[in-house]
Amino acid sequence: MSEELESLVWKYTLLNAIEHNGKAQTNSVMSMILGERSDLRQKAKEISKLVSLYIEKVNKMSLEEQKKEIESLGLKIESKKKEKIEEKTLPPLPNAEIGKVVTRFAPNPDFVIHIGNARPAILSYEYAKMYNGKMILRFEDTDPRTKTPIKEAYDLIREDLKWLGVKPDEEYIQSKRLDIFYEVAKEMIKKGCAYVDKSGDEGKKLLSNGIAPPNRKSSPEENMEEFEKMLGNYYKEGEAVLRIKTDVNHPNPSIRDWIAFRIIDTSSHPHPIVGDKYVLWPTYNFAVSVDDHLLGITHVLRGKEHELNTMKQEYVYKCMNWNMPNYIHFGRLKLEGFIMSKSYIRKIMSENPGNFLGYDDPRFGTISGLRRRGILPESIKEVILEVGIKIGDAKLSWTNLASVNRKKLDPMADRLMFVANPVKITVEQPSCIEAKIPLHPDKPEKYRIIKVCNGDEVYIDENDLKLKRFRLMELGNYEHKDGVLKFVSKDIQDARKEKLQIIHWVLAKDSKKMLIREPEGLQFKDYNGVVENYIINYNKNARLQFLRFGFIIIDSIDPLVGFLTHK
Repeated sequence: MSEELESLVWKYTLLNAIEHNGKAQTNSVMSMILGERSDLRQKAKEISKLVSLYIEKVNKMSLEEQKKEIESLGLKIESKKKEKIEEKTLPPLPNAEIGKVVTRFAPNPDFVIHIGNARPAILSYEYAKMYNGKMILRFEDTDPRTKTPIKEAYDLIREDLKWLGVKPDEEYIQSKRLDIFYEVAKEMIKKGCAYVDKSGDEGKKLLSNGIAPPNRKSSPEENMEEFEKMLGNYYKEGEAVLRIKTDVNHPNPSIRDWIAFRIIDTSSHPHPIVGDKYVLWPTYNFAVSVDDHLLGITHVLRGKEHELNTMKQEYVYKCMNWNMPNYIHFGRLKLEGFIMSKSYIRKIMSENPGNFLGYDDPRFGTISGLRRRGILPESIKEVILEVGIKIGDAKLSWTNLASVNRKKLDPMADRLMFVANPVKITVEQPSCIEAKIPLHPDKPEKYRIIKVCNGDEVYIDENDLKLKRFRLMELGNYEHKDGVLKFVSKDIQDARKEKLQIIHWVLAKDSKKMLIREPEGLQFKDYNGVVENYIINYNKNARLQFLRFGFIIIDSIDPLVGFLTHK
């Protein structure tokens, strides 16, 4: 029986004992083993005998000894019971018909998107699929002064959505639709629903006190003339705005005759797409109202911070006699321990040049940062669908996201040995020994062979040097004595009897230096270690599990650098 199989049986015997208060049970252990390795069913009788032998040994150990032994194997104590896998389904949308649902994801390209932004993107896309409808990607970029769009952000957002598996059916850019917004504004002026206000700060004060600005009484003809002047660059910034008539006594002052258009000096603040072609720009609420109608949006899924915007947008719909979309508002989603604020990320990047790696720095909660750290898109989708459209704010712990990601990485990530704190030590043994090490416990056909001979040097972790005797994984049992590793025996059963800790190692002459960076807040914890030369078989962005260390992703080949995704 192979050492790999013996290790598997030993592991599950220990785990089962811990789950049952120190007493492993034969049937349960067999179920766990065959559940993971269905290919072993033909060896069930042989395995059952080994299980019985190991149960006898394990059940004689105290619960504390069992826990220490499982930890020595580099494993966390978790229940290994098979979970019932259920595909997460979203609750139905109100007023939704198959084939007629149109949703949208509407980012501002002033930065890349983060995991909080991914929520409406994924939900909008999944609902469109659920109802055999369509999803629209719309870039809301009509504020070249305050929320200045970044030219590269358009493509970066497209790239992030593609990686997340979100595939919009149509795409629109609002800065290319200004003439459409002007025409709707003119219609609203003709209907008496909008007026040009030239009172500046005085008008703001009047409205805050529930008093209408003087221009509110102007006729549609007068307002149309003033609006044409605004279009013709007659006024400068701040000299005139177009307001929507609402209620000057509305309980919420921000709703009182809110601004629909303002003048922006694009010669000083050019737009990355249309440059200085336009000076009159719609505000968020006006552009959104018009586009949601003209693009046929039936359902808007967005954060509850937009509830006030919904109230503002209703005035446009009433004036134009349009049907409003169905609005579904949900709480904010935050990833604990990560920076989510676009403005703060921009600030620290500008104030600390060279200290951060870009928008995709794995210390940030941006989608590109999580991707660079090694998080899978399927993991992000799963946690977002789990949260769904709950109205309350949700805090996603890193532990939860890592747990979901770990389950998805585990079946796919090859296992290699990396020594984080390497110490070189010579091996003394009578002859050469070949270690046949599987790349993955579920894929016995994939392995590499490492040949170690007398006098060879190996790297082991300096923390493991505290042990007098231990087992080098898949190689043999050794004693650390007089500054060398002296071979004791090959048999893993000897290691079991002595309760030797199984440690990882790297053959010095067949190794490569590698830097692994672990994000810790806004800092990195760096491990300047060594890894098996076998790593040359993997490319950038390969995800691996370093035994007794954690899951990593290769970020650079030359020099060899990776990020610790999580333990």
